Amino acid sequence: MNIGEIIRENRKKINMTQEEMANRLGVTAPAVNKWENGNSMPDIMLLAPIARLLGITLDTLLSYRENLADEEISAFLEEAEKRLRHEEYDKVFAWAKETLEQYPNCGELMLQMTAVLDAERIIKEIPNDAVYDSYIFDCYNRCLKSGEGNVRQRAADALYGLYIRKEQYDKAEDMLDYIPEENPERKRKQAQLYGKTGNIQEAYKKYEELLFADYQMVSAAFHGMYMLALQDKDMEKAHVFAEKQEELAQLFEMGRYHEVSCKLELATVEQDADAVIDIMGQMIGAISDIMHFTTSKLYEHMTFQEARGEFLEELKSNLIACFCDEESYGFLKEDKRYHELLKGYTGKKNEM
Repeated sequence: MNIGEIIRENRKKINMTQEEMANRLGVTAPAVNKWENGNSMPDIMLLAPIARLLGITLDTLLSYRENLADEEISAFLEEAEKRLRHEEYDKVFAWAKETLEQYPNCGELMLQMTAVLDAERIIKEIPNDAVYDSYIFDCYNRCLKSGEGNVRQRAADALYGLYIRKEQYDKAEDMLDYIPEENPERKRKQAQLYGKTGNIQEAYKKYEELLFADYQMVSAAFHGMYMLALQDKDMEKAHVFAEKQEELAQLFEMGRYHEVSCKLELATVEQDADAVIDIMGQMIGAISDIMHFTTSKLYEHMTFQEARGEFLEELKSNLIACFCDEESYGFLKEDKRYHELLKGYTGKKNEM
């Protein structure tokens, strides 16, 4: 919103005509009209009287210098990149400073413009780049005080990288406070800091926790896509996603049970007796190793609750009971292999 729009909006709020406003300020009504239509600007000496007359602050009156549309910000950034291709870095730096001085409260512009300047000096290995440190640090720190959480977090992320480059690890760690606890990036950065400061065991643990959480997240995403494929009756795609879940379990060393179990439902839906019986047998046989990942080198710094014998036996009993469900596996009731499999674990013939 430009200054003319702000004058018009607030003048109307207090039910004042352009002529009344002009009389109070000692100017003509056409002058006020030109301000409001963007054809001219009020004299600088009139800014404070205008603000008082409208009952607003100078900051509000001049908010056209605070809020820029995304398109306007993009235009400034494109101009900066164009200048960097054709002009010396120090000249572009001076132009950028002058531009930011015109919009000192636009955190988004300041953040992105500073990031462009910072990246350019690294990529192009600008000589004596340290002379620009003070201004770049200042801009990022001002963005830390922004009223927009997204701007604050991205500024903290940029400062974290700067402090890491400067080996100022205490200050880098302070930037983690701006990143929400639930954001995995905070844990990754903490792990990096542990590594930089020689706390290798804790660094491993943080990375392992990220790895384990990532498996859960990606596996859940594949399963969700698999369910959509079933809903869409796209069996070819369903097979692809089931294969990906098996490969994922192998990659993250989750153990044989997790590798084979993801294909049971699909084989059951397709009533593939050979596949269902084979997968059932593998799952039952792998129950004792269902916590295989706890012995993997990938997670050796993590602590897991031990799976006691009673828990494993109960899990096996529940699994076998599930396999006896007629609604799901009734198509196997005439298959001798199915009954022999269950008999081997229940001690009696399945009554399905």
